[in-house]
Amino acid sequence: MQIVVKEVETRRDLKKFYQFQNKLYKDSKEYVPTLDIDQKRSLTKDPALDYCSNKMWLAYKEGKVVGRIMAIVNPRYNELYNLRRGRFGWFDFENDINIAKALADTAEKWLKSQGMTEMHGPLAYNTMGRQGMLVSGFENTPPVNCLYNYPYYVEFMEKMGFSKECDWVQYRLNASQGAPEKLERMADILMRRYNLKFLDIKKMNKAQMRRLEDNFFKTYNECFKAVHNFIPLTKHEISSSASHYMKLLRPELTCIVADENDEIAAFGLCFPSMSEGFKKARGKLFPFGWYHILKEYNHYKTIDLMMVGSSPAWNSKGLSAIYHSHLAASFREHHIACAITNPQIDTNTAAVKVWESYDHEEFMRRRCYIKSI
Repeated sequence: MQIVVKEVETRRDLKKFYQFQNKLYKDSKEYVPTLDIDQKRSLTKDPALDYCSNKMWLAYKEGKVVGRIMAIVNPRYNELYNLRRGRFGWFDFENDINIAKALADTAEKWLKSQGMTEMHGPLAYNTMGRQGMLVSGFENTPPVNCLYNYPYYVEFMEKMGFSKECDWVQYRLNASQGAPEKLERMADILMRRYNLKFLDIKKMNKAQMRRLEDNFFKTYNECFKAVHNFIPLTKHEISSSASHYMKLLRPELTCIVADENDEIAAFGLCFPSMSEGFKKARGKLFPFGWYHILKEYNHYKTIDLMMVGSSPAWNSKGLSAIYHSHLAASFREHHIACAITNPQIDTNTAAVKVWESYDHEEFMRRRCYIKSI
């Protein structure tokens, strides 16, 4: 049957685009449905659209939507890395390589018309978005902020001439094991040696929280500069990210280490796993989706290790011992059973090696594919 690819041009097309993934995976036990309201906002109001250009397409077969793709040109990325590289994302399709190829070819043609010489993905507009095609760990349920896909995606990518650009790996940890004694002793020595302190978000007023948000994302931009494909956030993106993430912070899952001047030296942010709540919500906040999500947020035994890092000024001081030790003690105190790490590029041996001190196992592996066009 003929496959027809059409550009998303109307509100009706847009709705088909952001609802397609949930329909494709409706029979998957592992998949975590996206919220319609979040997807619509990301596709139409994301701050990255201030500078990114993009196109969206739907694939039809016998009048039925059978796939989707977005192509993105991020000029800030290309300027930073001196490349002409376009992105693809929101790439989902039924189990037919002809559908995947029709969509990928359409995205490639548009990216070439924009002067791009390579395309890579799946990626979002920037590093804060969902990225990386799952290549192992299909039997596991991902965190809410991570993609899931069927195994046949990987086979199709290779047949279409895409190759590996990089892999990100996630680990599952026993969260109740505490930190090694050596790490706890090192953390205590570092806190005293450098006169560091923990910031208590429970005691902060609105003005103090706003200052914390500004300082945090300033530090975030600085400490992740060396991360593969990283793009520093703009003021608009920082404002949006702060309003989303900071309101989700829980004191028992947050470690922010500050110096004598209250400047952030290191941080570790974790969030309750809400994947099961999102499954029950089935893409809708109303009438009861909000209840299932809020219930998971307030009553949890699994957590997602979202962001950890140190300010560049403290990079060589070993402050990771502080937030690892502090959080591990809190996890044990609050009887948290399991922790899932955020995706980390597998070539960052220092970051990956940290987990060797813990009872851990590889949970999922994600891949960014690339192709010359």
